[in-house]
Amino acid sequence: MTDEELQHEHSHTHTHQNTKAVLNRLSRIIGHLNAVKGMVESGRDCSEVLVQLAAVRSALNSVCEVILQDHIDHCMVDAVQTGDMEALKELDKAIRLLMK
Repeated sequence: MTDEELQHEHSHTHTHQNTKAVLNRLSRIIGHLNAVKGMVESGRDCSEVLVQLAAVRSALNSVCEVILQDHIDHCMVDAVQTGDMEALKELDKAIRLLMK
């Protein structure tokens, strides 16, 4: 992202009810990913590593869903009410990246 994209100012705060749950999930994902790294370092079977990576990816996708829903429920509602078209463009961009 460019500095300009990172500096878009929103008229609302980014406080969400799921922040603690998201942070807890991310901590578990990081732990799981570190365990997978250990599997690779110790030469574990590739199929076992792939299964664990699939589990990490699934958990990460779940976190994305929670954050996206929170974003729509709070940020996008505010953006629509205030006519913040830039926030709507950013959401479109973010969804396109998530879908890749």
